Amino acid sequence: MNDLVAQARTIVKSSDNIVFFGGAGVSTESGIPDFRSVDGLYNMKYKFPPEIMLSHTFFVNNTEDFFDFYREKMLYLSAKPNTTHIKLAELEAKGKLKAIVTQNIDGLHSLAGSKNVYELHGCVNRNYCVDCHKFYSVEHIVNSKGIPKCECGGVVKPDVVLYEEGLDDAVMDNSLKAISEADILIIGGTSLNVYPAAGLINYYAGKKLVLINKTPTGMDSKANIVFTDSLGNIFTQL
Repeated sequence: MNDLVAQARTIVKSSDNIVFFGGAGVSTESGIPDFRSVDGLYNMKYKFPPEIMLSHTFFVNNTEDFFDFYREKMLYLSAKPNTTHIKLAELEAKGKLKAIVTQNIDGLHSLAGSKNVYELHGCVNRNYCVDCHKFYSVEHIVNSKGIPKCECGGVVKPDVVLYEEGLDDAVMDNSLKAISEADILIIGGTSLNVYPAAGLINYYAGKKLVLINKTPTGMDSKANIVFTDSLGNIFTQL
């Protein structure tokens, strides 16, 4: 492990074009559960499967039920940035990290101070009226009873990508560009099973791929350095 950490330190020090691609494992150390883990959301019993309750169709046809579930299971507003979030922000401030591409919707990278963050699945901190497109804070969702409404009368929808919805084209394009031009790509806290987001890493053309995850992934054999460990433990040493 010490040799691998030393190798990772060396390549990080040598580059000013690092991109980080992260998943749910980045935020578990902030107390936000990995929904696909054994104890996660997708293994809990509900009237409908989470994939249904977090779908566009369910949002349209069962709007109040959607918000009841969303407020209870998707918002972790007391969560704070952890070591990984903070270290990534520090690398960006030093001019070494060019972008963060994240599958998470918690907004913790931005809260830690990172500026160039591409949120593939949106963010709970942004919410907008489906009619007039006025934006609202997450507090508007939390403090509303039933269905949150805009002052125009429209429904205020979280700016997160639901099942059946496509990813934002601009975010995808910027993420693809950052990854394809990166000197070093660090992948952390993701099993790389969620598509189309995970497919972005196939555009990495560099020779310095670092993978950090508690369990093996399908990309391990292609990585130069693999850490089967927690992100916090590795980033503390980097």
